[in-house]
Amino acid sequence: MIARAAAGPLRRLVVLRHAKSAWPEGIPDHERPLAPRGRRDAPAAGHALAEAGCLPDLALCSTARRARQTWELAAAQWATPPPVRHDPQLYAADVPELLAAVREVPTEVRTLLLIGHNPGLEELVLTLAGDCLDDALDDVRTKFPTSAIAVLAWHGATWRSLGPGTALLTSMTVPRGKTKPDRPDKKR
Repeated sequence: MIARAAAGPLRRLVVLRHAKSAWPEGIPDHERPLAPRGRRDAPAAGHALAEAGCLPDLALCSTARRARQTWELAAAQWATPPPVRHDPQLYAADVPELLAAVREVPTEVRTLLLIGHNPGLEELVLTLAGDCLDDALDDVRTKFPTSAIAVLAWHGATWRSLGPGTALLTSMTVPRGKTKPDRPDKKR
């Protein structure tokens, strides 16, 4: 059962793990770019968010190159991308650091997109979710892979009201981009 937060409007925290990254030799971890699969999956994540009606009012994004590229490719799928804040504190952040960043979000933001890294994001989702729809929580416990999207919802007057067990995990999806473009069937 979800412990009810302070009464207020419905808020959504959309958690997006960066897309698959490459491991080029001699490149520091912070500067690793997306791999080809990541460049396919990041736009698919943006498309999935649009299709689900989960477009954010604001995005908080790690400063790591792979997270910034995920943001750019996902946001390119939307007619009007929201403002983004690139926060160096989100790189390799743990649950307390992630929650501190979320709690500083302005009250007028109703849907927030958080783009970062594991294990912090997976642990954040598991910490905040007091309940879930379908098997979403089991899916997160099993694996929160690259490009995974978790949507948490709760009623709260401010983002400060978000705490352990106060949110409902409404969905967890892992969008994947196509490896080959669709081709119309050839008629002979």
